[in-house]
Amino acid sequence: MLTNVKKEYKEAPGRTVPLARVRNIGIMAHIDAGKTTVSERILYYTGKNYKMGEVHEGTATMDWMIQEQERGITITSAATTCTWKDHKINLIDTPGHVDFTAEVERSLRVLDGAVAVFCAVGGVQPQSETVWRQSKKYKVPIIAFVNKMDRTGADFQKVVEDIHDKLGATAVPLQLPIGKEETFVGVIDVLEKKALIFDEESMGATIIEKEIPEELKAQAEQAYKFIVECLAEVDDQIMGMFLEDKKPDVATIKQAIRRMVISSDIVPVVCGSAFKYKGVQPMLDSVVAYLPSPVDVWEIKGTDPKTEQPMERHVGDTEPFSALAFKIMNDPYVGKLTFFRVYSGSIKKGESVFSPRTRRRERLGRILQMHANHRSDLDEVFSGDIAAAVGLRNVTTGDTLCSENDQIILESMNFPEPVISMAVEPKTSGDRDKLYGALGALSEEDPTFRIKTDEETGQTIISGMGELHLDIIRDRLLREFKVEANTGKPEVAYRETITKAAESNTKFVRQSGGRGQYGHVIINMEPRPRGYGVIIENKVVGGRIPKEYIKPIEKGLIEASTTGILAGYPVVDVHVQILDGSYHPVDSSEFAFKIAASMAFKDACKKANMIILEPIMKVEITTPDENMGDVIGDTSSRRGQIIEVETKGNTTKILAHSPLSELFGYATAIRSLSKGRASYSMEPSHFEKVPSELQKQIVEKEIKK
Repeated sequence: MLTNVKKEYKEAPGRTVPLARVRNIGIMAHIDAGKTTVSERILYYTGKNYKMGEVHEGTATMDWMIQEQERGITITSAATTCTWKDHKINLIDTPGHVDFTAEVERSLRVLDGAVAVFCAVGGVQPQSETVWRQSKKYKVPIIAFVNKMDRTGADFQKVVEDIHDKLGATAVPLQLPIGKEETFVGVIDVLEKKALIFDEESMGATIIEKEIPEELKAQAEQAYKFIVECLAEVDDQIMGMFLEDKKPDVATIKQAIRRMVISSDIVPVVCGSAFKYKGVQPMLDSVVAYLPSPVDVWEIKGTDPKTEQPMERHVGDTEPFSALAFKIMNDPYVGKLTFFRVYSGSIKKGESVFSPRTRRRERLGRILQMHANHRSDLDEVFSGDIAAAVGLRNVTTGDTLCSENDQIILESMNFPEPVISMAVEPKTSGDRDKLYGALGALSEEDPTFRIKTDEETGQTIISGMGELHLDIIRDRLLREFKVEANTGKPEVAYRETITKAAESNTKFVRQSGGRGQYGHVIINMEPRPRGYGVIIENKVVGGRIPKEYIKPIEKGLIEASTTGILAGYPVVDVHVQILDGSYHPVDSSEFAFKIAASMAFKDACKKANMIILEPIMKVEITTPDENMGDVIGDTSSRRGQIIEVETKGNTTKILAHSPLSELFGYATAIRSLSKGRASYSMEPSHFEKVPSELQKQIVEKEIKK
């Protein structure tokens, strides 16, 4: 993000809020850190809601799905728009559960800033690290909000240290708590040097400003010096004043904080208790003061679809139109909704946009401003806006929408591969078409939900990110789509890979009278480290294979990699080189080369000593001390590897790596081990070779099928 270029842009007359006063932010965190409660308080204090919703009562506005209200968790990211101190805030509340990580990924792609919520007791937890990595990938500046300061065991300083040590961020506290646990009453504003006490009777709406308590004055002064020192290390203006022994005023410090937040050099830390109505308004002040507007995200990088060369757009309502579709949702009342972020230009309802992926024009039937699952019509959207469109038929997650005369492809998103699968079939033959229609709609909404048909058994296999993910899918089929379906037991989505290099020289020749088929491909295949994927490199020279046949060869290789040799699982972590081949001037065709490439891939795999890989989960267990031995013993019995054990007070935090295949039904097991007192969370970590005996069992099982 550039902060030192001259930003000249024009605003349309119909715009109600200047572009510099727009904030596109997300609320992100580990599950149960209090994201949705923070969002509900924001909606109340900004006047968007007249009544506060509560997650534990199932009345939270942003958790509008039945499944969210029943489980008390966020499953789908919900968008809304509110106003704070003449600033327009487009807000997205994202899920904290790892099974719905795609929702966080696509939301962060289109946001300019984020509020990371941390539990004052739990600190930095596994999913906190995941969303942090995602935000770094998209260069999203962050403000940290330490929530639940009223809880027993709350420790503000420990969370600040966690952010520094575990996330590698320069955490700069702008506030200090007044009291902690049940005595937490407010915060100290370190820069303004005053205490803010929140009145619980008015649900935090009344904030009483006081002098800093005497016993906290030294601590506040120390925190002030720390802010100035941190800024002096990275900001030239503050460093100059620091060296000249000048004392910067508050306005100068705030401007420097803003610059450093936008460049992701520091992370301001504020605190409160959203549930007890404390600290939310000062956090909103920090959002408008320090997080970027669309103007600050000046360079909008993309690719020219015609030349495939890098290109740039800048914000401004008079620039050529460009937007990114980041989420698809099926609405029972208006049909398919496409959520999009406008990066440049403006567009009115009824106008057409162009999709470079499909090379087709699409008409915007209606433009809607969303408030969770409620909606209001808009006549026009401008640069920096987030809205939803009705009428875009062939647009999917990650598609660019632009002007046909000024085309651009914006950077899309990458989604993790599913790790768990199960078979699904309709209960009656009459439900068959309804089932496939419903599964198609759900896969269009969710890029981490996949459907395929097992060619040998004819079964429909659905895949997702975890047991909860597939459970929600099953629930939605019944409730939303009214489809009765039988489902099998969840199964692990294994992978296959090679352990040594191999070459294949394969010809596909068919003569059947008249024109035949001829394709000849020589490939080399080499193993690569975990996470490499499948990369294909063309090394054919001298026109030995005409250029028009290279794409079909690549397609044949990719398609062959989706079904492995040992047990039919996708092949990963290989580098394939197309070395040579030959063609026939009459009989060669795209089809022939595609088949030859597919045969060559399978032939090389057979020579390359294949193995099966299994998904390994990163598991974090929090347990009372007296159950620690049982939990560690149980983890070891599940082929788990203990990475770290940390004891704090009467509880122990255990970090382990364990194969997913050993973790089915783990929730029940850990409850019985600890009499319901232990809790855990897990997320996919990496793939590892399965033990030889288990590999034999997996292969035999597939052969029996």
